[in-house]
Formats: sequence, C-alpha cells, structure tokens
Amino acid sequence: MPSREQQIHQIERRYPIGAEVIGENQTHFRVWAPKARALDVVVERGPNSPRTFHSLTPEPGGYFSGAINAEVGSRYRFRVNNSEMLYPDPASRFQPDGPHGPSCIVNARQFKWTDSQWPGITLKGQIIYEMHIGTFTTKGTWRAAAEQLPELARIGITVVEMMPIADFPGKFGWGYDGVNLFAPSHLYGTPDDLRAFIDRAHSLGLGVILDVVYNHFGPDGNYLAGFSDDYLIREKENEWGNAINFDGPNSGAVREFFITNGRYWIDEFHFDGFRFDALHAIRDPSSEYIIGAVGRAARQAAGSRSIILIAENDLQEAKMVRPRSEGGDDLDGMWNDDFHHSAVVALTNRDEAYFADYVGTPQEFISAAKYGFLYQGQARSWRKALRGTPSFGIAPEVFVCFIENHDQIANTGRGERLRFQTSHARYRAMIALLLLGPWTPLIFQGQEFGASSPFLFFADIGDASVRNAIRRGRAKWLAPFVSLTEQQVWQTLPAPDDPQAFARCKLDFSERQKNRELYDLHIHLLKLRREDSRFRQPGSGGIDGAVLGPASLVLRYFSKENDDRLLLVNFGESQVLHPASEPLLAPHTCCKWETLWTSDSLRYGGAGAVAIANQERWFLPAESAVALRPECEE
Repeated sequence: MPSREQQIHQIERRYPIGAEVIGENQTHFRVWAPKARALDVVVERGPNSPRTFHSLTPEPGGYFSGAINAEVGSRYRFRVNNSEMLYPDPASRFQPDGPHGPSCIVNARQFKWTDSQWPGITLKGQIIYEMHIGTFTTKGTWRAAAEQLPELARIGITVVEMMPIADFPGKFGWGYDGVNLFAPSHLYGTPDDLRAFIDRAHSLGLGVILDVVYNHFGPDGNYLAGFSDDYLIREKENEWGNAINFDGPNSGAVREFFITNGRYWIDEFHFDGFRFDALHAIRDPSSEYIIGAVGRAARQAAGSRSIILIAENDLQEAKMVRPRSEGGDDLDGMWNDDFHHSAVVALTNRDEAYFADYVGTPQEFISAAKYGFLYQGQARSWRKALRGTPSFGIAPEVFVCFIENHDQIANTGRGERLRFQTSHARYRAMIALLLLGPWTPLIFQGQEFGASSPFLFFADIGDASVRNAIRRGRAKWLAPFVSLTEQQVWQTLPAPDDPQAFARCKLDFSERQKNRELYDLHIHLLKLRREDSRFRQPGSGGIDGAVLGPASLVLRYFSKENDDRLLLVNFGESQVLHPASEPLLAPHTCCKWETLWTSDSLRYGGAGAVAIANQERWFLPAESAVALRPECEE
C-alpha cells in the first residue's frame, strides 16, 4: 500500500493552486510561495476554537502542497516562515469577511446545475447589458439581481456583462480594485449565490460574461508580496500602479495564476466569457500574449460550450480580434469608444478632453458602421498620440458600441445620464442608431428605462491616505472633462468614499412605468432587431451609407432578395431632399419605400409619423430616426 505522502502526490487536482476538497473532511492545498522556507496552513474552525497548524510540503519551483483534515466551510490562512503574520490564500475561493480576513474552504461540486443543455453563446446577434451587482438592485446581491433576469430576457437582452466581482475591501466599490481574483465578492452573497444567478440566466436564454481585471491589483488588501516579490514588476508602472509580471523573471507561475483564473470562472461558475479590462495597460512582449493564453485556456475549459471574449483596449489594436495564425490573439470583440465619443458630441456638442478629437458628424457614424474604429493610426490631440491600427476586413459585429457605460457616465463628474444632456427627440434617434446599427450594441443598466439615478465613481477602500490618493487621482482625471481645476473638482464633486454617492446609484425599477415611453422605445427596437429579416443580421448582406445633410445620414442594409432596409437618422432640423440625388435612396425596380418604424411615434412621446418618401421629394423630420422597407408590386 502506498504511503500517505505518495497518496497525496497522486491526488488529481482540478487547478494547480488553491484549496480543493478531495474527500469527506479532507482538503488539499497548493500555493506558490518562493519566499517561504516553511509554510503552514492555519485552520480557524470557529471563533472559540483554537487554531491548528499544518505544515505543507515544499515542491520544486517554489510551490508548497499537502492534504489535511479540514471540512467545507472551515476558515484558514497561511503562515510563512513561522511568522506571526497570517495571510489569506492567494487563490482563495471565498473571503467571508473580505480580503483582510481568513479564506474559506468551498466545494464547487455541491451546487446542482440545471444548464447541461446550455450551448453557450457567440457574439453575432447579441444585445449586451452591463450590470453592477451592488447598484443594480436595492439589496445589491446576486439573489436580488436574479429576480430581475426574467424581465431582461423579456425585453430582448441576450447577454449580461457583470462588472468585476473579485473580492475587494470596504462596503462598496466598482470592483476594479480587486485583490482576491478567485473569490466572488462577499458583499454580493456566496459563491453558490453567483452560480444560482448564472444557472437562472441560462434557463432564460441569457448568457453571462464577467469583466475581469488582469492589468493591476488593488491598493488595499493585496497580500501576494507575503508569498513572492515576483507578482509585480516594481520598476514598471501603469496608471494604477505596479505592472504585473507576465514576462520577467519567475513570470511562469504568475502567468499560470491568471490562466488558471480564466479556466476557473468558466468551469466552476459556467460564465459565458469575459470582458478584459484595459488591455492597453498590460505589458507582455512574450511570444504568447497573456490574454490570448487566458482566452484559449478558457475556451478549452468550456468544452463544447461557446464563449465570447471581448477586449477593452484604448490603443485600439485590431490584432486582438484577428486569428492567431495571422498574428492575432483570437478574441471575439472589442469595445468601440470612438462610437461613444462621436455620439456624445452629436448629442451634446461637448468638446473637452478626448471629445475634442470628434465632431459627431454623419460621416463618423457611417465610417463606424462600415469600418468599426474611426482612429486606425491617425494622430489625436488628446494625449498627443497616435491611436489605433487598421481594422479593415473585420466583421461589424466584432465592435461593441454604446452610448453609456460605467466609465463614460462617471466621467461627467456628477454621473449624469446622457438623456439629460440633450433633447428627447435627438436622444431617441441616437438610441435607434445604436440598436439598429450593424455593430453589437451594449446597454448600461437602467438606460433601457431612462433611469434618473446617476452612476458615480465610488470606492470604500483603504485608510485615509489611500482614500485621499484615490480622490486626488479621480479629481485630476475628471478636471478636463468638467472644465474645472483639480481643486474645484475636489470641492464640488462627491467623494468616492461617501456612502451616499454609492446609494444614489441604485436603480429604481418603478421608473420602468414612470418612463414608459422610453422603455417601450427600447423594447420595440430590440424586437425589431431580433425579428426583422434584415436588422436581425445587419452586416450579412453588406452595408453602405451616405451623408444627406449637415446632421443627417442614411444606412442601407443590402440583401439578395430585394429586401433591403434603410435607416434614416437626422440629428438636426427637418430637411427636404429635392432633388434626392443619392443612389442609396433608390428602391429596387417596381418597389417603393414604406415606413417600418419611426422614433417620432406617439408611443415614444414623438409628434407622430409623417410621410417620408414619394415621387416628388424626401422629407426627414427633425431629430428623428426612421426605418424603411420596400413594398414591391407582385
């Protein structure tokens, strides 16, 4: 019979790091700790129970491992070199008391999934809904959020994009300062509550993707340095602090940590993919880019399920969505900030900060529909740098477009929603362009019913010095956007650690009825995109566009069956086209155009539909969008 030590070494783990239940009251631990000469698991079974210490066995490469008697729910920490300081597990699966407390043993196999027939998702045809769990509902939990999933599915949302949930300290935060990358935030519930949310979403036909932050760790609650100094490269920084070591000495275990993290979320929680935050802040000249490696491991973990991988990248490096065989990173989609900036300028005439590089003209929207990014290597005045690389040949649905997201609303300083910064009619027209365009649309929580709640930057982390540093950094960032000095921003805008700033951001679902016209606008547009023969697949037959006036444009969606669509958008005053010398307006032989949908409908608070096209002239109502389809003679 093999010895106990041999039995331990024969254990098949699901992942190379973390605590894994291997039997009744038996848990196997493995941790990378090259700074340690000795490493112990310290089990804390209860507040009145004595701690027990269990030595782990060193392995080559700086790892320690071993199996001990510890049941599910036991809390534990690590002791390095017999120090009095105790650390949570770098790969902790749950931190019941937050990052500064002990880790908790979790058995992922206890949850009873019902989604065995769920096929996963692909990007084409999706409507993405960005959600912050803490403010989506009054309770701010996964259980409360799950109660709203049937309504999201009913109105036509297909994918929930969950803002980061890796555990962070304090009572509230955006989640981008996570420090326990394997531990779902204790603020929102238990790991099984998160699993139940995703299981419920799948039962309704909704996918769920997770926003992950692989470019930095938060400034408070990060204990990785107790195990190794090689997680970070301290002579290299990005805008949030020290860069993560993906290509330096001893980076192999660091890369394994993040690749394992990607596998873990897909396998143990059945997420349908990721949105990778701020990839421009990751420095990795390795032969295999770390995010590409994470993505490939995640797809393998998904098995037969399809997942989607979306990048946020301020440099707009199109290679990320090209195949690896062409030097790319095999991702599926990219956030398109260019569309947002053009939309904001068209709606509000803003010209500060990065908005100065956009004019909001019809041609910008036509170019976005045809080519994705507007900046593909040209110079910008903002930060005086070149932006983008060529994206020609990339399918339209690869570009995720939006008029609101967490960053952009908060960048108004007061967190003001875009609908309050423009006219009702112009806003309706922009919503139509967003939801009927050939890209993949993204809606930020509450946008669909005209939420009046702001979305501010809030962060309840650190001591006074950390909080002041965060507030100073936020004031410095916001100053150009609100045309104030840093001192004025400090004095006039809510402090990020103010609990009221967080509370004000919670949605009020009674506004679904209060703002019924705007809610119906979104519901009807999503139905049109889902059911119409051309808007359902807007890029499949080809698309072209033309400028019709200083603030008006037409997009034409081509088909092979004389079933084209026109989308007329006018952000300015009413306009008569006579003569109408634009060939994209011409119907097929023996056909004429009829109105399929208009933002001027009385249902949405508009003035009512009017005739758009006849043999004499075309009429474009002021601040409106109109979808036309052909009516052909038999």
